[in-house]
Amino acid sequence: MFNLYWTALKSLAYKETNRYLRIWIQTLVPPVITTSLYFIIFGNLIGRRIGDMGGYSYMEFIVPGLIMMSAITSSYSNVASSFFSQKFQKNIEELLVAPVPTHVIMWGFIAGGVGRSLLVSTLVTMISLFFVPLHVHSWFMVVVTLLMTAILFSLLGLLNGIFAQSFDDVSIVPTFVLQPLTYLGGVFYSISMLPPFWQAVSKINPIVYMISGFRYGFLGTKDVPVVISMSILVAFIFGLYLVSWQLIEKGRGLRS
Repeated sequence: MFNLYWTALKSLAYKETNRYLRIWIQTLVPPVITTSLYFIIFGNLIGRRIGDMGGYSYMEFIVPGLIMMSAITSSYSNVASSFFSQKFQKNIEELLVAPVPTHVIMWGFIAGGVGRSLLVSTLVTMISLFFVPLHVHSWFMVVVTLLMTAILFSLLGLLNGIFAQSFDDVSIVPTFVLQPLTYLGGVFYSISMLPPFWQAVSKINPIVYMISGFRYGFLGTKDVPVVISMSILVAFIFGLYLVSWQLIEKGRGLRS
């Protein structure tokens, strides 16, 4: 039985991976180009006027945030678009009646989102080397934070795909929710620079904890304690996974 489930998981993961690699010009190139523009405009041009950020140049300071921003967008959009496409084409019904647990189906989609996220993050990191030297304070924190964030936003993409009724619904959340939260999550600044009230407001934003933990992995600086950042990530992953599993088990918006 285990071999059957493992084969199913590998097949789903391979299909999802092949999907974004087949259209790499649409899935891998745009985030690299966009982030390169951020490096040039915010890092080189504006960063020179901002100066030092906690002992690092402004360019060095924003690199972890930009890498995390590309990882979040890639993992989310990959799963949301893929899952909804299969739901729209009625292919998802074949998965639901297959003799495999819901967990296997979910991890197949998550594997695709995480794979694309890691690949895009690697490409963006390579681009950043043309602008700043690589500083890594803790490889463990870099890898764990990136992996957990990719899983979390893959699950969010899965939820979006479950509830979406049209392709427009797939794009609404990234545009009106994810993008604002990401920009206000400390990508381009430290929340310690904000007045006390806005620091408290910022800590409601979960992306703050992800970027803080990731930046700590690179530079050793953080806005919130690492333990809190990791706890927030674990709690969100557990909660989103449980909700997604229950919705798919019940066939919410999936069965005709």
